[in-house]
Amino acid sequence: MSVYRAIGLMSGTSLDGIDIALIATDGEAVTRFGPTAVSLYHENERELLRAALTEAATLRERAARPGVLAEAEQMVTTLHAAAVEKFLAANRIDRAAIDVVGFHGQTVLHRPAEHLTVQIGDGPALAAEIGVPVVHDFRAADVAAGGQGAPLVPIFHRALAAMLDRPWPVAVVNIGGVANITFLDEAGDPLAGDTGPGNALIDDFLHARGGPAFDEGGAIAARGKPDEAFVASILAHPFFAAPLTKSLDRNDFALNDLGLPACSLEDGAATLAALTARTIAAIVPHLPARPASWIVAGGGARNRTILRMLEDAVAPARVETADETGWSSEGLEAQAFAYLAVRRLKGLPITFPTTTGVPEAMAGGIVTQP
Repeated sequence: MSVYRAIGLMSGTSLDGIDIALIATDGEAVTRFGPTAVSLYHENERELLRAALTEAATLRERAARPGVLAEAEQMVTTLHAAAVEKFLAANRIDRAAIDVVGFHGQTVLHRPAEHLTVQIGDGPALAAEIGVPVVHDFRAADVAAGGQGAPLVPIFHRALAAMLDRPWPVAVVNIGGVANITFLDEAGDPLAGDTGPGNALIDDFLHARGGPAFDEGGAIAARGKPDEAFVASILAHPFFAAPLTKSLDRNDFALNDLGLPACSLEDGAATLAALTARTIAAIVPHLPARPASWIVAGGGARNRTILRMLEDAVAPARVETADETGWSSEGLEAQAFAYLAVRRLKGLPITFPTTTGVPEAMAGGIVTQP
């Protein structure tokens, strides 16, 4: 089968920056992992994205761009183009050697029950700017067909897990703004869904309290004590009792709506870290079997407090980061969108009844030539 060189771009709901990665793949196996990079957002750029998230809450049509959304979309597109150019230059990569770019864009609204999902970012404009074919708008077709439109990465997790020597079943957890899980056994399609809040609550809490943009290494949470009664009250929400497949919007569990009791910065961070860990562990009763191996990726893989809490919650199973397995914790989702772009070029499915609840396995994404 033909092997493609693909760049993937991912800007997650944590709003920390743009992840960039290069892989070579035939759409089934990954034949080579190339360099990865992160282009961090400046605070004024994050503020515009936060405003876009607020504005998007009123959307009823996915193509509409009222208020600051048009400005935010232009910014997202421009920053992604600049990130690609910097990546190519820094790694001395010939643009002509890149077959395709997978461009996720920035999710500002995700309401699959209303058949509505919105990722800002202009795919045709990006293709024209960088001079490379772009695959974009990965989620829309799945949602239109009745799927959740998320998570999209499980088929890539399967390709990665096939290369590992780990006890089965394997659970791959991505902790971004929202956390999601992929359950993998040795055979069959992956089973997947969102588990609950990820880094977004901690980041929003620290921002509201005038703290840092995120809890580096989980150091702030490590000094606090979780409010167990509060965590238990959130776990009583019907979402956590629902079976897979299921997905969340970043603001489905918004900080301002949770009723977090008055607390110190440290105790608040510890409480929200515990909430993330416990909601991930709460998915176990909905899985076909208890995972023997847990692999954590995304920004949350850097939060040692969340990892420790998750390890306690799923013991005696082993919990390790994607980096510890030889994967790239920070680059994994960008690699995934490079992989999904190639699958789109080859007409291979990216979502399945067991990952998004879509009625049948289907391809997704729009291909735009420069």
